[in-house]
Amino acid sequence: MDKSSISDNLHLITDRIQSAANSIGKNADDIRLVVVTKGHPLERVNQAVEAGVSDIGENYVEESVPKIEAVGDVEGLEWHMIGHIQSRKARKVVEHFDWVQSVDSLRLAKRLDRFAGEIGKQIPILIECNVSGEESKFGLTAWNELEWAELAEEIGQILELHNLNIKGLMTMPPFFSDPNQARPFFIVLRKLRDYLSTQFPANDWQELSMGMSADFEVAIQEGATIVRIGTAILGPRV
Repeated sequence: MDKSSISDNLHLITDRIQSAANSIGKNADDIRLVVVTKGHPLERVNQAVEAGVSDIGENYVEESVPKIEAVGDVEGLEWHMIGHIQSRKARKVVEHFDWVQSVDSLRLAKRLDRFAGEIGKQIPILIECNVSGEESKFGLTAWNELEWAELAEEIGQILELHNLNIKGLMTMPPFFSDPNQARPFFIVLRKLRDYLSTQFPANDWQELSMGMSADFEVAIQEGATIVRIGTAILGPRV
């Protein structure tokens, strides 16, 4: 895939984001598009940046750090860690990423906070929540509304970490061939965000990162402010 194909795909996805946003009275400017470059070579990442991509998501530290260093400083470009983070790699995540969307435990949050403090950085984060109950999914246990009070206690402790700035929540629902089947899981995350807003009103819970290539339009209709799209823009992984 060349730069022009990526650019064409980017315009198509942007148009679809606009349509989905308009369907609920919002504007595409309210939706942040994170282009997922996991599994794609540096050449394709550079093509995406040249096509105008300003937010890039990566899943694996070993794969992403060389890309981040090779791309270098690009004005307006932000890197998002969206994959599960092993504790021993937390320092590299803090050093190289602008956002961490996959904070899935208090233990990880404390390590990120510690390393951020050491380099004088405050990093925006999202709390990853498991809203489906699937064992294969990471995230704080959030599928049972009866346990949200307990969940809020843990999140309250993360809010006390001064070098992390909780911006909202992130989730990954089960994959369905019909994107409408993912809708109930997006609704759960939105309701959880609303609940946490009442428990911690001083914090800004604006961001909901949910929706990927197969279901991002449904996610936007249910309140997504961040969508994570790879294949629909960059094509199949090499």
